[in-house]
Amino acid sequence: MNQVHDRIIRNGQVVLPDGTYRLDIGIIGGKIAAISESLAHSAADEILDAEGKYVLPGMIDIHVHFNEPNFGHWEGFATGSSALAAGGCTTYADMPLNGNPPTVTPEALALKGELANGNSAVDYTFWGGLVPGKLDQLEKLAAEGVRGFKAFMSNPGGEGEGRFREVDDLTLYEGMKKIAALGGFVALHAESDAITSALAEQAILEGRTDARAFVDSRPVIAELEAVNKAILFSEQTGCEVHFVHISSVEAVELIDRAKKRGIPVTVETCPHYLLLTDEDMADIGPAAKCAPPLRSKEQKEGLWRLLAEGKLDVVASDHSPCPPELKLGESLSFFEAWGGIAGAQSSLELMLDEGFIKRGIPLHKLVELLSSGPAKRFGLYPQKGQIAVGADADLVLVDASRSYTLTEDQLWQRHKFSPYLGREIACKVTTTLVRGIPVYTDELGVNPVKQGQLLLQRVHTPQKTP
Repeated sequence: MNQVHDRIIRNGQVVLPDGTYRLDIGIIGGKIAAISESLAHSAADEILDAEGKYVLPGMIDIHVHFNEPNFGHWEGFATGSSALAAGGCTTYADMPLNGNPPTVTPEALALKGELANGNSAVDYTFWGGLVPGKLDQLEKLAAEGVRGFKAFMSNPGGEGEGRFREVDDLTLYEGMKKIAALGGFVALHAESDAITSALAEQAILEGRTDARAFVDSRPVIAELEAVNKAILFSEQTGCEVHFVHISSVEAVELIDRAKKRGIPVTVETCPHYLLLTDEDMADIGPAAKCAPPLRSKEQKEGLWRLLAEGKLDVVASDHSPCPPELKLGESLSFFEAWGGIAGAQSSLELMLDEGFIKRGIPLHKLVELLSSGPAKRFGLYPQKGQIAVGADADLVLVDASRSYTLTEDQLWQRHKFSPYLGREIACKVTTTLVRGIPVYTDELGVNPVKQGQLLLQRVHTPQKTP
């Protein structure tokens, strides 16, 4: 006799690693137990009809800032994870900043874990940090399960004593040697502080503090200089490097050439670099300010070309919110406004809208960037990031025939501003399941019972130093 399924999802267009097929999915004990052309004769406690909808693996957003401890008034686990659930994201990796203390010691990691426990709508894991003066903490963090370590090559901003700091060259080099030996990897914000700080100071002295001056102060060459240095350090130390929020065609091509030489690097971009331009940033205002800044239309189109060519590994939100007064205060110049985009809830829908519906990129190719690529980068694959028998039943149902206009009242994040407000999006997440449990439906909203679990990161075998 067939085992009774907890849930069966019927009649959906299911996105598998090699294409999209009309299939049924059976779920038992939080895992995918069956994938079949028909489970019509199988028993289930609940049937979910996905007729007319796509069924995708949930997005895995490996770049969010939920800012706890002590900066939950910027964004916290409860509100941030709710926004992700509503947007079809089933797992996230929380950055070690802008909370304070940052996650650069085991004690800070434990505090962050206590705050997330019972307050996250979806599953999660944590980044550690690589900062000056804390090299002796890397092994201790690795012993607690941390695999990825974030570092800034330019000033990260933030508030308070003890806040996260950028690395100097020696700290980065020595840290990468240690992290390689631990089987971990480094994630880098790659911008040359020497270039960006000098250009920003010059613009402010000249009284140029608008959006265009901000863009000019963070040119593509600042990204290229930092990427090139990090590739050299990776080659010399054997440390894997993940380049976060890369904004330019030239940097992606530089990283791709390094990959082809066997250097262990991966590259991430964000929806805002694929959807918005520097002209949009000027029109929208500080809600669209980020670093690196939004680029030209030519750069945006170039990133889509590289995406289609398979030269990108990850798309992540870099959800970096703050209170309205730090972003939208009338007295703030564009340089003074907080530089982060709060768009995590819209990432998957925007990528399907622009990538699949408008540009015709196959869904399974987008899933590689939104789900399986991030899962592999963090050692969560094949448990996460794919629709396969035995994998976690982390699934999202999307109605690609349902357009809507994003408004403030639809946002689940703490502060209701986004550069995408007022934008028409040509698809809608209707259901998100984590380990087979609905955490969001468009009828009921986010499940008030927060059942997200901390995930263990699997550590790679340490690479030999060349």
